Amino acid sequence: MPALFEEFPPVATEDWERAIRQDLKGADYDKRLVWHTDTGIDVRPYYRREHLADLKYLLDQIPGEFPYARGTRASNGWGIREEIDAVDCREANAAAKAALQAGADQICFLRAVPRNAGELRALVAGLDNAPVFFWADAAGDAVAQLLPECSPMRGGMRLHPFTDAGVAAAILKQFDWPEFRPVAIRRASFLESGATSVQQLGFMLAAGIEYMRWMIERGVGVDAAAKGVMFAFSVGSSYFFQIARFRAFRMLWARALEGFGASPEASKAYLFARTADWTQSIYDSYNNVLRGTTQAMSAALGGVDSLAVAPFDETYRNADDASLRLARNTQVILKKEAFLDRVADPGAGSYYIEVLTDSLAQASWKLMQEVESIGGYLKARDSGMIPAAVQSAREKKEKDLAFGRRVIVGSNKYPNVKERMLDRIGPKDIELVYGRLAEPFEDIRLRTERHAAAGNKTPVFLLAEVGDLKMRKARSGFVFNFLGCGGFDLRTGHFENPEAIADAVSREGADVVVLCSSDEEYSKLAPAVVTAVKPTPVLVAGNPKDAAELERAGVAGFIHVRSNAMETLTQWQERLGVRG
Repeated sequence: MPALFEEFPPVATEDWERAIRQDLKGADYDKRLVWHTDTGIDVRPYYRREHLADLKYLLDQIPGEFPYARGTRASNGWGIREEIDAVDCREANAAAKAALQAGADQICFLRAVPRNAGELRALVAGLDNAPVFFWADAAGDAVAQLLPECSPMRGGMRLHPFTDAGVAAAILKQFDWPEFRPVAIRRASFLESGATSVQQLGFMLAAGIEYMRWMIERGVGVDAAAKGVMFAFSVGSSYFFQIARFRAFRMLWARALEGFGASPEASKAYLFARTADWTQSIYDSYNNVLRGTTQAMSAALGGVDSLAVAPFDETYRNADDASLRLARNTQVILKKEAFLDRVADPGAGSYYIEVLTDSLAQASWKLMQEVESIGGYLKARDSGMIPAAVQSAREKKEKDLAFGRRVIVGSNKYPNVKERMLDRIGPKDIELVYGRLAEPFEDIRLRTERHAAAGNKTPVFLLAEVGDLKMRKARSGFVFNFLGCGGFDLRTGHFENPEAIADAVSREGADVVVLCSSDEEYSKLAPAVVTAVKPTPVLVAGNPKDAAELERAGVAGFIHVRSNAMETLTQWQERLGVRG
């Protein structure tokens, strides 16, 4: 083996850089190869050992040892949390037992609220001492009153760190249950509202620090307060960032608690993660299975303590048994077939992940300090600083989606144009509070479906391919994806002249013609087509230099990579009388 490596002598970084710049042939290195993320962290095209020169504090850590970037335990086992939606305590208990038999090992009751000791016993009977979490808003006070009648429990509650502070403090002072966490800092709403990874970590950390102050003021010991809280995250779709996010947060929380004087054992953050609603879509909803899988993988590799995978169809109906089973088995397969629980912190030593972990930690700590300078989490929230920052991040994501710089497969790119969802949207017992990123595109497409369902014609767009083979095919494909996201009826054909296009307009009943050709051919072709198909409007696929002249010749608009898809689709719905 050593002889093999001798055949590949080390290459200095400056030599790599020189070769890269030569291959770029004058193109801007920073624009072409550096990923400028919405977190403010720039990702290099490659990493080498020298990029980790200041990260010895990360590389020397051991799983299970302070400050826990590599995990709070020496293994990578996590709890497969099953969310039980039933309201009746006995029905919820039956569903929970079935879930445990099918592979889950934690139970979370979303809506069941035990009103007396008998209902509580009925709710948790036969669950084999599995951790149980009470997640209904009304369950906090109810369960808190019943805890004196319980033996030590495992799991937790969803008490709010501030509005339920009095109840939480009373529980933490009265009960020393090491595996029961009554408080949940559930700032999953940051990701679901469009926050960046740095905002999610920085604001979550600030909320945790504020919680610690509130508990200490109410007479709760530092260690008891630290052991009594869990952090509930949503898991997004940026795979490596998500892995690094959990690693960074554990370290940040441990360092923050160090400042409070907490013991190393109490400084272990308990992280619950749920795959994000934010990234899910109604159209092409089976893609949600793939999204949930990659998100679950990043959470597992990031070392979360507990994980729930959202059913792929929960965005538009009550999840059925099949989708619940599929969600559960996503985790079971990651454990039993992919063995992701066999190695603690498998991302450790990866130059990319280690640099991301450090970058997120540094930026998030700085943001937390900014919040503290305002007076803490609550003052920053109430002053509008936190909501404004998250809203700005969301608007950036929505703009990127509209211009195709961010992709949701099946929603703003690569749509299944034959799919219809209006009749498949069913009743939902639990509504999603925060708007998903794909919703603006879904609303446009559902508007077209409702228009057709009311007995109206779905607008027909004729994609007329003319001239240069390469350009006409490329532009036709782009326009097909673009307009398909609006739910329109798309017809594609190759034509030799404007007269043939006019015949097709009459034959197909086309409401709009989209001319797909090369920029060089548009100057003569487009005016002729406009004349031939009057009064049918003509669009041009592309952004030719003589666009102004073509508009004067009657071209109704242009579709190209710099077009705002949401605005363009909505404008043509209005122009074609699409209501709904």
